[in-house]
Amino acid sequence: MKKTIKNIIICTGLSLAGVSCSSELDLSPVSSISDANYWKTAEQFDAFVSGIHSRYRSHNASFQTLGELRADIFGTEEGNPGAFTGEATQGLERMWLHTLDLDNAGVSNFGGFYSNIVQINLLIDKLNKTNIITPANKSYYLGIAYGMRASYYFHLLRSWGKVVIQTEPITTIDISNLAKAASEESEVISLIKSDIENSVNSFGTNYTFRNNKGFWSKAASLMLKAEAYLWTSYRGGGSNDATTALNALKDIQTNVSGLSLLPNFSSVFEANNKGNSEIIFAIRYQLNEASMSFVQSNFVPQSGLIANFYDLNGSRQFNVTTDNWGGLLRAPVKTSAYNKFDDADSRKLASIQPAYSKSGSDFVLAGSFAKKYQGEQNAGARVLTNDFPVYRYADLLLMIAEAKNILGQNPAEEINLVRKRAFKEKYNESLYAFPNQPGDNNITEAILKERFFEFIFEGKRWYDLRRLGNQYVFANTSLSANESYKILWPIDRNSLTNNRALVQTEGYPNF
Repeated sequence: MKKTIKNIIICTGLSLAGVSCSSELDLSPVSSISDANYWKTAEQFDAFVSGIHSRYRSHNASFQTLGELRADIFGTEEGNPGAFTGEATQGLERMWLHTLDLDNAGVSNFGGFYSNIVQINLLIDKLNKTNIITPANKSYYLGIAYGMRASYYFHLLRSWGKVVIQTEPITTIDISNLAKAASEESEVISLIKSDIENSVNSFGTNYTFRNNKGFWSKAASLMLKAEAYLWTSYRGGGSNDATTALNALKDIQTNVSGLSLLPNFSSVFEANNKGNSEIIFAIRYQLNEASMSFVQSNFVPQSGLIANFYDLNGSRQFNVTTDNWGGLLRAPVKTSAYNKFDDADSRKLASIQPAYSKSGSDFVLAGSFAKKYQGEQNAGARVLTNDFPVYRYADLLLMIAEAKNILGQNPAEEINLVRKRAFKEKYNESLYAFPNQPGDNNITEAILKERFFEFIFEGKRWYDLRRLGNQYVFANTSLSANESYKILWPIDRNSLTNNRALVQTEGYPNF
């Protein structure tokens, strides 16, 4: 256990030096031995804060899986057990078919999130006891710590419901073997809201960004606050919670300068455009440091296989040099998801790559895959060094629209800002402006659909459906109401074995 802090600092140092640290950090809490030799300088606190962001990045794959893979985006076509390229789904189909169980849980060990929660708990404890760092840094770091812990617990709440609450630093036992029962959902959401308030209060009047928006910030905590209170507004909080959410978003608009939608949607995600004016908080990737390996492991095809297909309407045949995705397409985009987009919507081809097969002189859509993160070329290989946006300004606008809708206010301004950017020069107010599109008469559905187009592949769709209520999950996915227990995720066998105080998610078989 004593190597935990050491690993964090080594990985952080290598990261700053441009060297990759690929091994997973130790999952155990810090031992009293290593703890006694640390926290002696301001630089050690700085490095530890960098370390918890590095570990947060290591959980990106779990964030993506929990937030999107069970929604209505991914899946194979009828009659085809695998991707259109011939690649096998290798168990990922359990996500969108909702056939998870304790031996095929989809996400094990609660995503590994407690490994960083333990470190964050330790950081909070040490910050509250130190006078080594400046008061400004102390407050900023406390804001980061409380905000990131709330973020983890919000993922846990939305995925498993009842989960173990651990807020005290642990130095003598392994969290993976902690014999502690899960807390009720009401207690978890109370902790989330308390941590958010502690974060916001710790940041105080400091709305600045650090590490080019790659560090948690007050704006990130306010975005999380809006998310959490929108969640509870549909669960008894009503207009009071919607007002709290709206006020948090307005706080950002009032006090954070320089935020705006970029003119071109695709520019938001470009690897050479990090920390742009639309980003509020992003998980940072960098050449020779870390790349989005989970995207290449699941969402894009092998280069040699995609070369058998053609780009849009047969305009060109893919080739292994320029279309060197170098991945494994275990989760293809459903044709129905691709077809939801209007052809005039720039987000369609910026987010999804269609692939056509040739039949005589005709070209037929064979399938499609995620394209939002295209990375950069390095020594003949494609490296996915795009940042992964957790919060951006378009999200702020559409959450304002959602809060306004709950409060009976007109959300047209925010929706139309997003739509106008999406359709660019093809924007025709009579066709595309709210409330002129088909379905706009149902404002809740209109906002939900807009979020689908805007945030596909950003780990939000399943959570969006969950937030609005179970009926939206049943209406938009293959999950049926008679299996409503599957809204939540099962706990894997290992976690149940290691922590005998845990109880399997209700409805799923135990041992």
